[in-house]
Amino acid sequence: MSSNNSDLKNTPLFHEHVALGGRMVAFAGWNMPVQYEGVVAEHHTVRKSVGLFDVSHMGELHIEGRKSLEFLQKMTINDVSKMSIGQAQYNAFCYENGTIVDDIIIYKRGYEQYLVCVNASNVQKDFIWLQDHLPTHGVILEDISEEYAQIAVQGPHSDALVARVVDIKMDGIPYYGFAEGKVLGIPSIIARTGYTGERGYELYIPASTAAQVWRGLLHAGADLGVKPCGLGARDTLRLEAGYLLYGNDMDQTSTALECGLGWILKFDKGDFIGKEALIAQQAKGLSRRLVGFEMCDKAIGRHGYFVYRNIESSAPMGVVTSGSPAPSLSKNIGLAYVDADYSALGTQIFIDIRGEKREARVVKKSFYKR
Repeated sequence: MSSNNSDLKNTPLFHEHVALGGRMVAFAGWNMPVQYEGVVAEHHTVRKSVGLFDVSHMGELHIEGRKSLEFLQKMTINDVSKMSIGQAQYNAFCYENGTIVDDIIIYKRGYEQYLVCVNASNVQKDFIWLQDHLPTHGVILEDISEEYAQIAVQGPHSDALVARVVDIKMDGIPYYGFAEGKVLGIPSIIARTGYTGERGYELYIPASTAAQVWRGLLHAGADLGVKPCGLGARDTLRLEAGYLLYGNDMDQTSTALECGLGWILKFDKGDFIGKEALIAQQAKGLSRRLVGFEMCDKAIGRHGYFVYRNIESSAPMGVVTSGSPAPSLSKNIGLAYVDADYSALGTQIFIDIRGEKREARVVKKSFYKR
């Protein structure tokens, strides 16, 4: 099944998805498969064996030059200087007021050479943001998104599958590390990163070879139970792991502290965009925080539902940003912004579900641990 919207972009794997019966939907300007056999089945495939995701809609920016480190240090909130060649780092761009431009992954490919993976909906925005802050010399910035396809191989059998198709030693790649080698004979970046809470890899491959690699992975992993998976399972998996989704759980209205990115904030690294605002907010104290919650009954608190302090409250104190059933946990979970006074673990909150306030309680955002 395919979308008829001609304004949507197709990834290099579009025809593979249609041939496999993928149900295509519009997502961040792209035609993407939301599911094949079903969200829950695909979710369990990733938790128990291995699943393949097309994440070619994500953007890739190339940054290099003698001032590239200095530039990235200014533009991001984590400390890029701590990276070694072959390391990946979770990071974010902030505006001057400390709110989020985008959350990103940086891969250090060489002494003065970086690949930055950005969210699909933000590629142009991020490129312009970086371009507007480029020094007059010493940094080259390129949008190379169309050159790459990206396939995520996720699940406990991902090591076995990837080992069958690469020409490098897998035990040499630590978590949040990567290597440059060949996948089915094709020069690629093999990164031990992912968005599911499972062991896994993200393969950056030339766009023109995407279909060949996709089919090769499905063939090579047939006895491991490999299956294609869609955006639906990707969302339930990432939510169980407590991973944030840009545009839902964080955006230009939430600061890095409010959405819980304090763990990557490095105030001691020198100056960076948003630093002063974030230091001031930290000193003053937060008025709201992003928390995890689980429902106390079978109700589901979904994106956009209002959150209340108690059952008698008439004015909401916050809003659900992500929410769904958690197939691995047999619970209904979510993320929500709440008053800081209601953010402690175990706190009772109420979510308006179709006009009825239903009880939930605040829990750790990392709902699922492998």
